[in-house]
Amino acid sequence: MSTPAGIFRPHVGVHLILVEHSKVLMLQRANTGFADGIWSVPGGCLDEGESLLAGAAREALEELGILIDPADLRFVHLCHHADPDGQARIGVFFAARWWKGIPSNAEPGKCSKIDWFTLGDLPDEVVTYIRTGIDAYARGDTFSLDGWA
Repeated sequence: MSTPAGIFRPHVGVHLILVEHSKVLMLQRANTGFADGIWSVPGGCLDEGESLLAGAAREALEELGILIDPADLRFVHLCHHADPDGQARIGVFFAARWWKGIPSNAEPGKCSKIDWFTLGDLPDEVVTYIRTGIDAYARGDTFSLDGWA
């Protein structure tokens, strides 16, 4: 389906906030061309024709090797952000109630390591809109803007 002239459709990303014992799981990006060496939560681009929940569950399997039933995901935050290149994007964050398996680095070519961090003590280098989303989640806010003048 083509988009009518004048209608803008921003890129959509799905992101997972996995919390265990008051710590959030994060991964350090590598070899992707975007924010390499910087920490993020698991997630990625929504595929064409894919629901948000299915995309988030897919990313959990691809990046961490864990199974999450889409029914066990709950929406927790939406961040409308502008990347440094000016591209507008929508980041949709979901929290998992539970998952099957032990999270591991299932994509070592795209991730140098994974680790758990206390919500109030994240690493210094976190993808800007991801930090905005995590901080808003911790406050209970469901919407934020990041990178807009």
